[in-house]
Amino acid sequence: WIVLFASLALTLVGVYAINLTSGVEGGGISGYALKQIVLMTVALVAGACVAFPHYRWINYFAWPAAWVCVGLLIFLLIPFVPDVIVTPRNGARRWINLLVTDLQPSEVTKVVFVLVTARYLQYRSNYRTYRGLILPAAIAFVPMALILVEPDLGTALIFMPVLVAMLIAAGAKIHHLVLIGTAGALFAGAVVGLSLVFAQQDQYPLLRPHQVERIEAVIDQFQGDERHQSDRGFQGKQAITLFGSGGVAGHGEGRARALIAFSALPERHNDMIFAVLGNRFGFTGAVVVVGLYCVWIGGAFVVSVRCRDPFGRLIVVGLATIVGTQMVINMGMTMGLLPITGMTLPFVSYGGSSLVVGYMMVGLVMSVAMRRPPRLWRDSFEWDA
Repeated sequence: WIVLFASLALTLVGVYAINLTSGVEGGGISGYALKQIVLMTVALVAGACVAFPHYRWINYFAWPAAWVCVGLLIFLLIPFVPDVIVTPRNGARRWINLLVTDLQPSEVTKVVFVLVTARYLQYRSNYRTYRGLILPAAIAFVPMALILVEPDLGTALIFMPVLVAMLIAAGAKIHHLVLIGTAGALFAGAVVGLSLVFAQQDQYPLLRPHQVERIEAVIDQFQGDERHQSDRGFQGKQAITLFGSGGVAGHGEGRARALIAFSALPERHNDMIFAVLGNRFGFTGAVVVVGLYCVWIGGAFVVSVRCRDPFGRLIVVGLATIVGTQMVINMGMTMGLLPITGMTLPFVSYGGSSLVVGYMMVGLVMSVAMRRPPRLWRDSFEWDA
């Protein structure tokens, strides 16, 4: 229940922040905020539908769901699909138009990835050898590659931390984990480094031009280079300025609305919502929001420790890692520590797919928490070298 409480608190904070971005005054509520309230109701129903059935039933549907997700990700990339069906935004094809709302398949894919990986890793013999680690690595690589092509770098970055966390929880050998972590870090470094080199020659074989520009904007910022703050560094600069102007205690509602509107910060109701919260409630409010995420992750960790069923435990660990990774990436890019990647802040940012999937994750955690396996399978966490 503590996970549900933290989720509801974060969503209500998000609705308030979304309303702040609209410029509606006098106690009125904006269209974005009203739609988010409706989506919150739908998300709670979806979460309840996931929570009440036994979580082990999902074991039988994990792989079919994975193939559906891969199919949807491929569908997004088909060039002749009309824009009225696959809605392009900011040069990215991530959304399928469902008339009443848009579906973002990558959001669902994150959760399905956790389910498929948990199904595989629940058996100890599957991950104690290098050969046994090939399948979970492939399970992570396929959606990562498809999501990168959309392009959606932020979502693609989530899969590797989730895989490593689940391997740790499953009890993989430490030297295997070190090898995977090192390989992942080297791969990411190579992609970024080569992309920056190719960009000097106006070639973009690995990352899109706007993605390279965002990386360059962060480098410029650390170097104190202000030449590009009106173009590629504009969003990051405005986010830092808006967040920092909140000080320790933030501004009153009227002044905060004025500052938010004056900043002209792109995506302030969505990816940059943390900057809005920082401006309204200051550093104190930001700490409270981080605290709510810590409550969410801590509650999930308690559930995972108490669960002796490997499948249930791995599900909870994977979902908690998704929430934690998204939080770190979103807040990092808002404060100028990471490149802007289009990553939403879980339960807070505006968006139907993100919110509904978020509460489905809450439902899965509650489903595991409400049930105890009939016998002890093995220790909740174990690993060796």
